[in-house]
Amino acid sequence: MYGIIGQLKSTAGSRDDLIEILLNGTKDMPGCKLYTISADTADDISIWITEVWETEAAHQASLQLPSVQAAIAAGRPLIAGFGDRHIVSPVGGVGLDA
Repeated sequence: MYGIIGQLKSTAGSRDDLIEILLNGTKDMPGCKLYTISADTADDISIWITEVWETEAAHQASLQLPSVQAAIAAGRPLIAGFGDRHIVSPVGGVGLDA
């Protein structure tokens, strides 16, 4: 499995709008086992995204999906920057097949 844990920083006052764009644009992605979007409780502009994919290739292919491309285009003006980004190898857990 292939995983990414990353932080997005929204422009001031736009975090909820950015979250909504991401939630709507990341449905039905082939090869995606888990995609969660979390609002940071200590920072009102930060969003954490946790992704688990069958393969890195499945993740790369998802970036070409029309819904993901539309979410990227709509969300780009609301993104102030990026924080930490980690590539991980998920091994299992609640809700995730090993």
